[in-house]
Amino acid sequence: MFGGYFYYFDPTYILILIGVVLSLFASAKMKSTFAKYSKVRSYTGMTGAQAAERLLQAEGIYDVRVEHISGNLTDHYDPKGKVLRLSDTVYQSTSVAALGVAAHECGHAIQHKEGYAPLKIRGSMVPAVNIGAQISWPLIFVGIIFSSLDFLIQFGIILFSLTVLFQLVTLPVEFNASRRALAALERNHILQEVEIKSTRKVLTAAALTYVAAAAASILQLLRLLILFGGRRDDD
Repeated sequence: MFGGYFYYFDPTYILILIGVVLSLFASAKMKSTFAKYSKVRSYTGMTGAQAAERLLQAEGIYDVRVEHISGNLTDHYDPKGKVLRLSDTVYQSTSVAALGVAAHECGHAIQHKEGYAPLKIRGSMVPAVNIGAQISWPLIFVGIIFSSLDFLIQFGIILFSLTVLFQLVTLPVEFNASRRALAALERNHILQEVEIKSTRKVLTAAALTYVAAAAASILQLLRLLILFGGRRDDD
């Protein structure tokens, strides 16, 4: 069945392994970098929440609330509710790492205000991506079990491709938010030049996690195409 892939060693597992290694490395890099610069207090002594409030006001954004959310690095901007949520390690922290993360989320709020195209595209994809993420693998597995339903495998791969596309669209959104964050922190004198360098390292490490996630998904998609892409032609 499927060329013996499910009875013997599947060489395409190396693609999954590469994706796992990339993700683990990126996650470890992010955690270690954030931990390092979380110990470096900013000269201004502003907290993440205070910095976020100041940056939003400086950009003329007065309809976005800054709230606390529990967890570690669970920070995010909610465009529907117009709420910027900062985690335990950012909200009350005065570190250069915390201010960088807070500013990054402000970057998303600025994108939203300005109608940044990639952010709008990503937002429009969310409903379809959520559905695809939930049913793509079940469809693939059903198609594997019942060979007469082979078309389900192809449909599942298409749905999984939406997740990959979503992650690729996410990359410019995150990179742009970080660039906006660093510029805003310097422009509004919240961080000094030497601090900006440290904050850039934190945001670069954070961006690496998105790159690793996209790479892992691409490798997974490649594996699916290798395993099942030519299935119909072989029947």
